[in-house]
Amino acid sequence: MCMVIFAPIFAICAFATCGGYNGHLQVKVDCADRRQSNRSISIDFGYPFRLQQVHFKAPLCDAKREEILFLDGDFSSAAQFFVTVGVFAFLYSLLATIVYVFYQNKYLKNNRGPLVDFVVTVIFSFMWLASSCCWAKTLSDIKTATNPTQVLLLISACRAQEIKCTATQEPLWSRLNTSAVFGFVNVVLWVGNIWFVFKETGWYKTGQRYPTRSASGKRSSEMRQRLYSESSFDQPEESYGPQTSRQNSFNQSKGGQQVHRQASLNQSQAGFSLPQTYLGKPVICERENKVTSQGPMIFVNEM
Repeated sequence: MCMVIFAPIFAICAFATCGGYNGHLQVKVDCADRRQSNRSISIDFGYPFRLQQVHFKAPLCDAKREEILFLDGDFSSAAQFFVTVGVFAFLYSLLATIVYVFYQNKYLKNNRGPLVDFVVTVIFSFMWLASSCCWAKTLSDIKTATNPTQVLLLISACRAQEIKCTATQEPLWSRLNTSAVFGFVNVVLWVGNIWFVFKETGWYKTGQRYPTRSASGKRSSEMRQRLYSESSFDQPEESYGPQTSRQNSFNQSKGGQQVHRQASLNQSQAGFSLPQTYLGKPVICERENKVTSQGPMIFVNEM
């Protein structure tokens, strides 16, 4: 969201301050001849800083004629590269703003929008860094090439000691310095925006889900180990026959005693509540493995 608000503004400031620059310097040549004394020479230059095409006329004090001179250096490649990155970054920021506001559902569909946005943001971050560094170095070279002292050395008349040459006006560099600053501000802005775009991609979500899945996998493995240990603990009891028969006989004898105690308890209770009771035939309780236990049953006459 920070890119939506600040990126177009700083991109405009970067390429506008560089692309719209016009510099002006002025030197004065004072010849010994009164006719050619106090000659002011104005030199104008600007974007894209092809200084080898900037020419000016300087007087020749020993003759009544002038010479045509050119500045040194071609710095158009770095300047145009910087402005191009700024223009494309501005256009992409506007496009991203429209997508974020009006096409949010399509942007998040199938996770393609965040991935494309992440890749483009990384590319623009690198391009801003490269163009800003190149432009800062080129700006230093432009200042050197347009220094009035350096320009006076190009004039043939100023090489003589009896001729006085001075610089009356120097170029203003505040606008170009601001453009270089805005370039590095864009670098910080786009590099910082990589994290916010990365959070919208599936890579960040996968990294957040991974610890949860591992914990669930550990829980399932522990549950399987418990089930396996319980099954292995119960398996020896089923494999041995004598232990099973002993356990069955013990359960049967215990069950017989409980039935006998319950029957005697019921008989004592029935003796208090009913007038007549008699013992019937013994009932045989059949269990597994053909083991039987006999015990008396109490029948109560219905009144």
